[in-house]
This record gives sequence, structure tokens and C-alpha cells, in this order.
Amino acid sequence: ISQSMAAVRRLKPLFDRVLVQRSEVIAKIGSIYVPETAQSKMSEGVVVAIGPGARTQTGETVAMTVKEGDKVLLPEYGGEKLEIDKEEYFLFRETELLGVLS
Repeated sequence: ISQSMAAVRRLKPLFDRVLVQRSEVIAKIGSIYVPETAQSKMSEGVVVAIGPGARTQTGETVAMTVKEGDKVLLPEYGGEKLEIDKEEYFLFRETELLGVLS
């Protein structure tokens, strides 16, 4: 395990929060260059860590739908930016994620 992944593993998000590492922006597919306007819309990431889940008013925990390793579709804006060992990660609430990619 690399040092940065070990540092990320020590961070446990609270409640329904999800720690995501954005996928690299694809600037070229084969011999075709992807325009910058299209690059910003490619918001995918990999779930690195998840919290236990949201709480109801009665105190019960609602299970998370995503799991570590899931590839997710991210909103264009939002999320809390974190830097761990010079790598960028984003903290989202599970409800902010747009979907899980298969």
C-alpha cells in the first residue's frame, strides 16, 4: 500500500459522506483530441472511503448505497476539496452523487 493510500485509509468520513478521487481528465482518445469544454463535463471518480450512513430522526443508521471502489458520476460543482499527501480528494454527501457507473 502506498503512503498516500495509507493516509486516506486513516480518514473515515462521518455519516453519509463519501471520499472520492476524481479520475484523470482525458485530453486525447486515440488520435482525437477532446476539447476543453467537453473535458470539464467528464466528472467521474472512484470512491475511496465511505461513512457509516445517514441517521434518521429516531437515530437509526441508513445504509450507504455506494461502496469503496465504485466508479461514480460527480456533479460539476460541489464537494469539499481535500489534499492528502499532495493528491486531491473530494468529500461529497452520498445524495450529491449523480450515479454509479458500471
